[in-house]
Amino acid sequence: MLKKNPLALIDWKALAIIAVILFIGVLTIFSATYNSSGGGIPLYYKQAGWIAIGMVFFFAGATIDYQTIAKYAYPLYAVSLLLLVLVMVIGRSGFGAQRWLSVGGFSFQPSELAKLATVLAITRYFSDYPARYGYTVKELFIPGVVIAIPVLLVLKQPDLGTALVITFVSLGLIYLVRIRSKFFGLSMLIGIMTFPFLWQLFWESLKGYQKIRLMTFVNPMADPRGTGYHIIQSKIAVGSGGFMGKGLFESTQSHLNFLPARHTDFIFSVFSEEWGFIGLAVLMLLYLGLITWGLDTAIKSRDRLGMLMGSSLVCLFTCYCLINIGMTLGIVPVVGIPLPLMSYGGTSLITTLFSLGILFNIKKKRYLFS
Repeated sequence: MLKKNPLALIDWKALAIIAVILFIGVLTIFSATYNSSGGGIPLYYKQAGWIAIGMVFFFAGATIDYQTIAKYAYPLYAVSLLLLVLVMVIGRSGFGAQRWLSVGGFSFQPSELAKLATVLAITRYFSDYPARYGYTVKELFIPGVVIAIPVLLVLKQPDLGTALVITFVSLGLIYLVRIRSKFFGLSMLIGIMTFPFLWQLFWESLKGYQKIRLMTFVNPMADPRGTGYHIIQSKIAVGSGGFMGKGLFESTQSHLNFLPARHTDFIFSVFSEEWGFIGLAVLMLLYLGLITWGLDTAIKSRDRLGMLMGSSLVCLFTCYCLINIGMTLGIVPVVGIPLPLMSYGGTSLITTLFSLGILFNIKKKRYLFS
């Protein structure tokens, strides 16, 4: 039966969770950067501007039919590949990587678009070509190529974190659509046999500093003033927050400049020091609530495309949360992954809000025809 009240189709609880996390993010960026030297527009103002732009994309994702979005998944994927190639040619370099394109005074990171475009492209493929009894290895060749091209281009920048996220989410989607049991066993056997070769290929593709990061992850105390500095200072910040936290604007690790990238990759550490265990528990519940809502939306979607697209986007969001929080706690290597909705940065925020908008779209369709 068709429901006519558009306000009744909006999931206000999920919208409220997103708004609260965005507010916490701006507040934490404000706290982490308000006493920083340098002129120009403060970063918290810029982040508020990115949120305003991101909300436009959010409502676009929520209102344009996700089946229409899927129709443009392949062109979007092609554009993202073109942008990744452009990064290699005319991209802006910084922090040892060449990841950004500058247009009209603004910089954006094409790898953020590539991760979303790749997920949408393989989602459309599996939706267009369903396999009732699971896919054969041969049938997975095309999606394998679709995944491999952006992963290799992103690794070339280099951006190991985004490459790993694209790989993990894609493998999760392949697991969801299933491989035929006999081919699954065969692919596992091939994977085990070729693992040493693949690992050597992966290791040789890394830059020197990336190899050091991975080795530092195992033993950060081997070089506490050098490569292990980020992890050690982050763990100190998280631990020093205690049960109740030091309070807003009282993060000593941040304000005394011990904590690097405090408004981007390590914003979780700043929040932990200021709000302690209680604050972390609330923040974790907010993220868990949003992820649970996304999974429920995907599982109960009214068609296969909605289920696959919703599952992929939730997997993408969850990967970013787990990797970012894991690297601030020292249980995952530092790979430069932002915390969704909280870390400073326009491209990541816009793509995340667009993804969440699509999830709202999927849920709205379920209500519309329930």
